[in-house]
Amino acid sequence: GSGDGRTVITAARRGVKAHGIEYNPDMVALSKYNAEQAGVSELATFAQGDIFESKFSDATVITLFLLQDLNVRLRPTLLDMKPGTRVVSNTFSMGDWEPDGKISAGNTCKSFCSAMLWIIPAKVAGTWKLQEGELTLEQKYQKLTGTLKSGSNSTAISDAKMQGDQITFKVGDRIFTGRVDGNKMEGVFATETKWEATRG
Repeated sequence: GSGDGRTVITAARRGVKAHGIEYNPDMVALSKYNAEQAGVSELATFAQGDIFESKFSDATVITLFLLQDLNVRLRPTLLDMKPGTRVVSNTFSMGDWEPDGKISAGNTCKSFCSAMLWIIPAKVAGTWKLQEGELTLEQKYQKLTGTLKSGSNSTAISDAKMQGDQITFKVGDRIFTGRVDGNKMEGVFATETKWEATRG
């Protein structure tokens, strides 16, 4: 959880409204004290609670300092959050969900020295109708596979991925980029040709 509150307090010092959830009530009391001492108690708030029973769906950034098995347990909740929500974990991974980015604190750091970033992807699995044909997508986290069927021809897509609500995939030598909004998506391919699709 949020421990002694240092991450939440650091965010508040930068003018960000931040909220910490911590299971240990003594650590919550310490966090509140630390926030008061730092003069940021209006922006930095804390609650004692179980992360698996807490609601945080309105957050735009989630920071985690949990063991990997707890991260994996939390993964379904995170994947149901708004596309584009950023999730950062100190040191511990999300199992087979590969991060979108990773950074290390460097050689001077002695423990817990890396951070990983995930950007919650929009859910796009299914069949989409577009002018160029029928696009069928399968999804595993931010990675996509699928085919574009046009008449009797079926072409596998490649280099397909999600980053938040942004989709990219390649059909032959044509690169499609676009934005997903529920059961609709639209964008461009071949740099300037517009395309749009609906699911269902």
